[in-house]
Amino acid sequence: MSRYGLRGRLALQLVLGAAVGLGHVPFSLWFVAFPALAAVLALIAAEAVPRRAAALALSAGTGHFAVALHWIVEPFQVDAARDGWMAPFALVLMAVGLALFWALAGWLGARLGGTARGRRLWALAVALAGSEALRGVVLTGFPWAQPGHLWLDLPAEQLAAWIGPNGLGLLAVLVAATGAALHPFRIAASLGIAGTAVALGAWLGSLPVPPPPGGTVRVVQPNAAQHLKWDPAMSLAFFDRLLTATAAPGDLRPDLVIWPETAVQFLLNRPGAGLAMSAEAAGGVPLVLGIQRTEGWRGYNSLALLGPDGTVEAVYDKHHLVPFGEYIPFGDLAADLFGVTAFAAQEGFGYSAGPGPALLSLGPLGVAAPLICYEAVFPGILRRLPERPGWLLQITNDAWFGQRSGPFQHLSVARLRAIEQGLPLVRAANTGVSAVVDARGRVVAQLGLGEQGFLDVPLPAALPPTPYARWGEAAFLILLALAALPVVMRRTRRH
Repeated sequence: MSRYGLRGRLALQLVLGAAVGLGHVPFSLWFVAFPALAAVLALIAAEAVPRRAAALALSAGTGHFAVALHWIVEPFQVDAARDGWMAPFALVLMAVGLALFWALAGWLGARLGGTARGRRLWALAVALAGSEALRGVVLTGFPWAQPGHLWLDLPAEQLAAWIGPNGLGLLAVLVAATGAALHPFRIAASLGIAGTAVALGAWLGSLPVPPPPGGTVRVVQPNAAQHLKWDPAMSLAFFDRLLTATAAPGDLRPDLVIWPETAVQFLLNRPGAGLAMSAEAAGGVPLVLGIQRTEGWRGYNSLALLGPDGTVEAVYDKHHLVPFGEYIPFGDLAADLFGVTAFAAQEGFGYSAGPGPALLSLGPLGVAAPLICYEAVFPGILRRLPERPGWLLQITNDAWFGQRSGPFQHLSVARLRAIEQGLPLVRAANTGVSAVVDARGRVVAQLGLGEQGFLDVPLPAALPPTPYARWGEAAFLILLALAALPVVMRRTRRH
């Protein structure tokens, strides 16, 4: 095939990949994304040369991630005069870097699928589902904008309680690959599989949940703009917003007040009068707040529980940090081996990681699993808890993500954790979206993006442990192995 022809197909793949990205929240154009994904897979499978198939997959993946994750430019706009020039580089590097997992799938599909286009298409779909699952764990993982997230806001999202997020991803790529064959029977089969998934999810979502067991949470959203958050004058105004909302009368008396991530400007170990003022505003009600703390030269992004008298009853340190955002990978190692301390967490250049997943005992509200911001993206964190909690507690500062897609995507992925585990989720966000979510992932109450105020909401009830909560990725791995069986058997017969 001519060089010009390959270039044309690379450009087309870039556009089709961007169309797949429109399937993610907040666009949620699933009727665009699924046909586009089918076209992406069909064009890759038409190429029998592995390196060319990888190039086509890389181009499609780049377009996909550039659209789905375009909010990555927002943190660089907080101080645009200083950091704005880096935004396009960050977007391109992120999109291309994540697309390497698609390129791997493209190479494997052509390498393992043989000479028949249909077999290459099937091998490609299986490889893409597997490589996307790897993307969630390799180099600390980044399971955001995965194929399974195309089902979010559709009833089929309820299947995550059985097959998890990677199982949803396998379902998405197999639906697209089946339709990509462009045969009437295959297209009908693809529509039938998708329709069955939606119908089954709708049935699961219609099943009743237990009534709230008792206890009310107050979620406070101060709406502190990121570019003003640490301004000395404005930080006091934002602290006053927190105090005022916490002390405000409400229709329901809360049993717990929750503030968002890094809610206050003072440190936990050097609070001045801050903790006492916070406890006084809570009026004898326990208070959870996001706060920073230090130990020597190490800093931590933490969640603290204040008792009714203002004493610190528990502390949870964020353990899954954002690479390059909260720490520099291997920064401590460079300091230890080479004396280069510019990227070392213990020298003040980033946070240090906490010891790992933990539980938080909250008296009449039971036991919660605390998650700070980005940690809610990772389903594996909840499977490493010592015991099953009664609910999920996420504090976050999504002001970094701007006003367009990032905060909405973050909420949707956090909702997926509730569905997977059958546990309610309470989410306190600095600028939004704060929400209370039931154990089926349905939003019970929320404060919109850019709003200031608070929610008083009865804590929803938990469901019995879901199959995914019991067995984790077992169902996905079994389904992936079954899907890969025709490829393996063909290779075995060939040799």
